[in-house]
Amino acid sequence: MLETLYKEALDRKENPKEGSYTNYLFDKGLDKILKKVGEEATEVVIGAKNADKDEIASETADLLYHLAVMLVETGVTPDDVNAVLQARQGKKSNVHDRREVTEY
Repeated sequence: MLETLYKEALDRKENPKEGSYTNYLFDKGLDKILKKVGEEATEVVIGAKNADKDEIASETADLLYHLAVMLVETGVTPDDVNAVLQARQGKKSNVHDRREVTEY
């Protein structure tokens, strides 16, 4: 799904369409795109805390869309992300080697 969203966002960047929300984001630039990524990530967290499946699905869809736009804007491809995930696959976590957070 991320690949599809990425391709659509890339196409919109290369072939702008008047009135497009995606083009609005590209025109506003990276700061606006990142603000939306942050907002949508927070809304996913709230949806999960509310245990509302519809809200989680809807906000996750919004987050994935805004992540795809951010990837296009920064020149990172889904293949780049997949390469990182594949390199991590099967590796043992170092969670026990990390310092415990004691101050909040």
